[in-house]
Formats: sequence, structure tokens, C-alpha cells
Amino acid sequence: MNNKKTSARPYTALRAIAAGLVASACTLAGSFNTAQAQNTWPTKPIRVVVPFGPGSFTDTAARTVGAELSKQLGQTVVVENKGGAGSTLGTDVVAKSAPDGYTFLITDNSFAVSAALYKKLPYQPQSIVQVSLLAEGPAVLVGRPNLPTKTLKETIAYAQANPGKMTFGSGGQGSSAHLAMEAFLMQNKAQMVHIPFKGIAAAMIDVAADRVDIAIGSAGSTSGYINDKRILGLAVSGEKRNPKIPNVPTFAEAGFPNYKMMYRFGMMAPAGTSPAIMARMQKEIAIAVASPKVQSVFGSAGVIPVSSTSAAYAEQVKSEIQMWSDVIARAKISTQ
Repeated sequence: MNNKKTSARPYTALRAIAAGLVASACTLAGSFNTAQAQNTWPTKPIRVVVPFGPGSFTDTAARTVGAELSKQLGQTVVVENKGGAGSTLGTDVVAKSAPDGYTFLITDNSFAVSAALYKKLPYQPQSIVQVSLLAEGPAVLVGRPNLPTKTLKETIAYAQANPGKMTFGSGGQGSSAHLAMEAFLMQNKAQMVHIPFKGIAAAMIDVAADRVDIAIGSAGSTSGYINDKRILGLAVSGEKRNPKIPNVPTFAEAGFPNYKMMYRFGMMAPAGTSPAIMARMQKEIAIAVASPKVQSVFGSAGVIPVSSTSAAYAEQVKSEIQMWSDVIARAKISTQ
């Protein structure tokens, strides 16, 4: 009996060693496959869809970063503009593309806004996955040149005392500028009349012409007006003042530290895209946004180049969808 027990031990030990070797081999194979995907991709041109027309900062970001990625990856990056329906047309194209690492989406907060706003979309938001952030830009609250109140505190105090007497412009019903303004007004228990325009540029024209009281836009859409003293810069989001408009106080400096709205731009992909390809693209984006060219172009627009992990970006989008859903419900906003 002792001999049998003794002889069983080496056999048991051998089985354990063999199992360990198999597990190690599987791990090595998985690592090899990941490394192989990262090293062999891409082998043909990459398509980047922008769900807006030419001229937007999202388009500029896609073309600037795309040029750097093309050099880094050794393949052409083709940017396609597919605007319409609040960015959902272009997003739908990517959602229904093959998850092979050759089709990507570069978009902004509109992805989260659409997911919160529209009861029916041509795609499921879950059919798109986040790859990496590219940039963050501040929201800038501006007022018409002859606004009787000259600071944001005075403006909100007047709006609180005179509900419905002031107006604010946006780039359209349900646009990010519309929701950003509604969120700020709700935070401060103030009411203003919403005036929707076909794009934030049109809204800024009417603010500068003294026809609309205030509006929220990006640094790119407001800095020229502010620096030329054609509109009043009331506040800018972010932890510090924006170098494009250094005389405009932050929301915290203006007395509203809880307002954290930021415009975010990032790359997404069809769900099912290889984690190895996602990881490679994240790495390349981090290199691209640190390049002098991207730093210069983004800086001139008052936007900060950033990068992130897929998980961090996904969590940010999830948080924004919840936030905008709450704003939409409380403000009773619809697309009808």
C-alpha cells in the first residue's frame, strides 16, 4: 500500500505540471495573437467617419489627427463627412460597419446627447464602442454687447427675478448647446426663453446683433467675437482660464463652481472590434495628440489635446448619457 501511494505522488505532480504547461501555452498563444494583431494591423487604408459637415472642430480634429495616424501607421486615413439628423446618420454608418479595424467614428458630445434625446435611433448605442478621447474644450457663456447686466451673477439674478424675460440661443432644439444652457439654468433655478437656430454660428450672429441675450458655445465659436468686443464673455468652463480668451473668468471665478460642462471629442468603433486593435489605436492616438502639429491646431482653437483608455472614455459617455437624460426629462425637451 505504501508503494502504491508513493508511486501516485509523482503521477499527480506530473499532471499538475502538465496542466500548468497547457495553461502557460494558452496564455502565450493569446499573447502572441494579441501581439500579432497589433503588429500586422493595418494592411489597408482606414476610414474615419465624421457625423458632421466640413468646417466643424470635429472635422478639423479628425483630419489633423488622421494625418498623424497615417504617418504613424503607414496607411492612408480617409476622413468622410456624413452629417445630418443630429449626427445620427454618420454614427449609423459606423455602427453597421464590419468591426475589422478599418472603420472608425470621430464625434463629440452629440453621441451621448442623441442616446438620451431620441426615443428611436437607427442603431443601438451599444453597437458603438469608445476607443479614446482626442480633445476637451471649454463651454463659453456669452452675452449680447448691450446686455444691461455685465457679469454672470448679475445676469442670473435678473433672470431669477424676471422669469421668461431673457432669451438664450442655441444650435437647435436638443443640440448640445441647448442642453448645456438648460442644465445651467436648472442648477440656478432660472428661466429663459429658448431661441433655436440652425447651428451655433447663426446663434452667435444674433447675440452679436443684440437680438438674443445670451448663448453657450465653444471657444472656437466665441473667441473671435469676444476678442473683437462684439459680444461679452461671461464665463468659461474648466479649471483655469482659456488662453484664447484670457480675460473671461471661469465659472468658478464668476461664482458658479458647480458647472462642469466640457465639449469632448473622441474616436469610437463598431462593437466587436478586436481589443488588440483598440489597444494599438489608443497607443497611436496618444502619440498623435502629443505631436507639435496637433498641439498647434488644437491650441489655436482653444482646445486641449488628450487621450484615454477605452474604459475611461466609455465611463465618461455613460455618465453623460445619464446626465443629459435627466436634463431632457426635467426641461421637458423633445425633438418634435
